[in-house]
Amino acid sequence: MAKFCPLFSGSTGNSTYIGSGSDGILIDAGVASKRLEQSLWRIGVNTENIKNIFITHEHTDHISGLRVFTKKHSCRVFMTEGTKTALEKTDALDNANEVIVIPEEGVEIGNMCVKSFHTSHDTMEPCGYTVDIANGRKMAVVTDLGLVTTEVLGNILGADLILLESNHDVNMLQCGGYPYMLQRRILGAKGHLSNDACAETAQKLIRNGATRIILGHLSRENNLPALAYRCTESALSEIGAKEGVDYLIRVAKPEWDEKAMIL
Repeated sequence: MAKFCPLFSGSTGNSTYIGSGSDGILIDAGVASKRLEQSLWRIGVNTENIKNIFITHEHTDHISGLRVFTKKHSCRVFMTEGTKTALEKTDALDNANEVIVIPEEGVEIGNMCVKSFHTSHDTMEPCGYTVDIANGRKMAVVTDLGLVTTEVLGNILGADLILLESNHDVNMLQCGGYPYMLQRRILGAKGHLSNDACAETAQKLIRNGATRIILGHLSRENNLPALAYRCTESALSEIGAKEGVDYLIRVAKPEWDEKAMIL
């Protein structure tokens, strides 16, 4: 079995814990190290077991706690070549035990295999991750992307559990207070995934065997948890899928305060 818990999700910080047995990893470390440690403690995880961190991209809300956390816990840090190049211009990697460009075949961590795939975002070389576990189940983390490319879809189809971006409601964004250029960035191919795009992708995931979907990286200004939930739930109802029977769905909060999902 494996535990999956979005510790933090949103523009104020992102980090997801995935653990199987005594082995656990973090995907991103976008809040202060102390907050990461407290959140891990609350879900019953010993921080000393976190020896590997996987970074999706170089934006601050995904790496702000990395430097201090790696100093305290001697972690290896994995990322794409482009993200490594971007972060080498900062002090974020100063304390990492090792900084490793994730190989195409992935990385074995205990009884998990972590692989990356490219995403479409306005950074050097952003990525999402899949995690295969020994019982044959598969998890995926895919946020911060303007569109779901063929590569993204090819990697996440067949996953049992997916943390999928549902960043904004298009009408809220266009009628809100964001300046036009920022709206264009968010709505663009290298921006963020809307509720509607998330819901469309969720239909494909459920048709291909997914049973658990976590909606993540919601905008505080341009979305509501109930709105994101309703959009995806309605789309899944359209294809005949019933919540609680065919799938489970949750909305990740800025700071997780519920039980982790277990596979």
